[in-house]
Amino acid sequence: MAHKDVLLVTGAGRGMGVDIAKAALAAGYAVVATGRDPRRVEQALGATEDLLVVTLDVTDPVSARSAVQAAVDRFGRIDILVNNAGTMYAGFFEETTADDFRAQVETNLFGPLNVTRAVLPVMRAQRSGLIVTNSSSVGITGMEFCSAYATTKFALEGWMESLTPEVTPYGIRTMLVEPGFFRTEALSPESASFAESSIDDYRERARQMVTAFSGMNGRQGGDPAKLAAALTQLMSAAQPPLRWPAGADAVSVLEQKAKTLLEQAEAHRELSSSLAHDDV
Repeated sequence: MAHKDVLLVTGAGRGMGVDIAKAALAAGYAVVATGRDPRRVEQALGATEDLLVVTLDVTDPVSARSAVQAAVDRFGRIDILVNNAGTMYAGFFEETTADDFRAQVETNLFGPLNVTRAVLPVMRAQRSGLIVTNSSSVGITGMEFCSAYATTKFALEGWMESLTPEVTPYGIRTMLVEPGFFRTEALSPESASFAESSIDDYRERARQMVTAFSGMNGRQGGDPAKLAAALTQLMSAAQPPLRWPAGADAVSVLEQKAKTLLEQAEAHRELSSSLAHDDV
């Protein structure tokens, strides 16, 4: 296996994680496919010499270290980490309990942090590696009814941008993937959950939002298998992009955000520029 690049992907029991693992195997990678339920991962991916299925709860640092050690014991190295595991919790902020908000952050933010912290010593020793983290177009532009989810994705953006210059000297690169709406299980009852409506002012709007999200399940425009194949292509590039908006809708989100930021920078330029000390 020494001649094969080794890819570790989280959340490989369903959704986009399955497609990423399959695309990587087809591209000639050795794959460490992880998930809370290894039987589900095995059912989704089958068995092959180049595949290792490992139990991983991304919210548990001990589990993350054990999964990384299992990967190294089997294949000797880890070349690419794909932080894919995550959940979606939706609801208006005022109706989202503190515990539910924390749970979203624990999985979607601290999960990737835990796994990356476990992988980095391996990549530093190799003086090479690529850390891919699935963010979202909602990590670029916030969206009503998604404050907890957007918080985690915005945080991933800032973390990865800051991590990049820290690890670049050791041959480690990073890449943010910002999908738009893809036909995964993200909006299925198993993956998405909604805050219980408890405030009259929000009740009708919450009902409309839940209906809209539920109605999109299985009808999203993006093809996750095509995303996985494109991601595999970008991961093998000499210089993978720091940020990749996946899907035409995601590209539009980035374009509009860039336009809005420039407009906001210009709107009060004179006032902003007047704030220096007089002796500067």
